[in-house]
Amino acid sequence: MNKNYLLDYSGQLAADIELLCRNISAPSNTISQIRKSSSSVYANICEANYGQSKADMLSKFEIALKECRETEGWLRLLFAANDIDEDTFRKHRNLCGRIRRMLIASCVTLKDKAKEQPSNP
Repeated sequence: MNKNYLLDYSGQLAADIELLCRNISAPSNTISQIRKSSSSVYANICEANYGQSKADMLSKFEIALKECRETEGWLRLLFAANDIDEDTFRKHRNLCGRIRRMLIASCVTLKDKAKEQPSNP
C-alpha cells in the first residue's frame, strides 16, 4: 500500500497546531481560527480521498489549499504579536508550505487529467 504523505502531513499539521494552541497565550479568536483552518486542511484532504468524482476530489483539495494558506496567515499573526517564537513559526510555516506545494501539484494533475478525458456528447 502506498504511503499518503499529504494525509500524513496534514494530520501532523492539525495535531501540531492543536498542541500549540493548548500551550500559548493568545487571543481566543486567533486560537479558534487557527484550530479551525488547520483541522480543515486535514478534514478536506481526508474527504478528497473518498471523493465521489475527480471534480469532487479537486474541489476538496482546493478548499484544503485555501485553508492551508489561512493557517499560514494565522501563524504570521501569532508571530507578529510575539505569541510564538521564530523557530515555532518557521517549523509550522514550513509544514504548511510542504502541504501547499503537494496540494498545488495534485490540483494541477487532476485538472490535466480532466482535460485529457473526452467529453460525452
